[in-house]
Amino acid sequence: MSSVQVAVVTGSNKGIGLAIVRALCKQFPGDVYLTSRDPGRGQAAVAQLQQEGLRPLFHQLDIDDLQSIRALRDFLKEKYGGLNVLVNNAGIAFKVQDTTPFAVQAEVTLKTNFFGTRNVCTELLPLMKPYGRVVNVSSMVSSSALRGCSQELQQKFRSDTITEDELVQLMAKFVEDTKRNVHDKEGWPNTAYGVSKIGVTVLSRIQARLLKEQRKGDHILLNACCPGWVRTDMAGPKATKSPDEGAETPVYLALLPSSADAPHGQFVSDKTVKPW
Repeated sequence: MSSVQVAVVTGSNKGIGLAIVRALCKQFPGDVYLTSRDPGRGQAAVAQLQQEGLRPLFHQLDIDDLQSIRALRDFLKEKYGGLNVLVNNAGIAFKVQDTTPFAVQAEVTLKTNFFGTRNVCTELLPLMKPYGRVVNVSSMVSSSALRGCSQELQQKFRSDTITEDELVQLMAKFVEDTKRNVHDKEGWPNTAYGVSKIGVTVLSRIQARLLKEQRKGDHILLNACCPGWVRTDMAGPKATKSPDEGAETPVYLALLPSSADAPHGQFVSDKTVKPW
């Protein structure tokens, strides 16, 4: 078993994920794993960074596939005895003009962005070593989507005592409500991506609370963040930030020094804690 530190970035063959891997390769004192669903694309991204003189490693990971997540978990456990940095970046978004029915968009978007991310956390958080850092890439859209929810839903999503099971039930209810075409009436905003990222931000708050309760002495810090509006396939060419600029806040949180005890359980944008 290696005593080398290890960092993993999900969904990192392009865009912000690739930029996060690039920055970690330059700043993180250990092995950095670029992961992607498609091994060919992942290997091509690794080759691109190697041409820049960097040395990322590759592991296949499809966050929609529990077996794929568990294969990565077992690999990390066996080779490194755990994990030091986890950046949950993998996510999808339908284009605004996409004509796919909203209920389908809701189901597909939440399957990856919320349920897939949650599965990664369920399998990999127990591997986090003392002073580990976990970064869940959310979005400012989670804040605006939250404001678009009914008062009752806002109260639930802002609660300091909401459980993971209750959050899962709410996310599943959103998908069901869209299928029955009652999501407006039930107080949901009209954005599947926004609701999926509410889920990621609230999940981060819950997980941080549990880490504090169950592993207080381990000094693990877990936060959600917004990378900003970044020029990627997802956001398009008009966005204001380059991928490397979008990587700044996730990388800042991934590399918080071992002496830091905050931020933890926060929503961070431009390296600043934002109110939720």
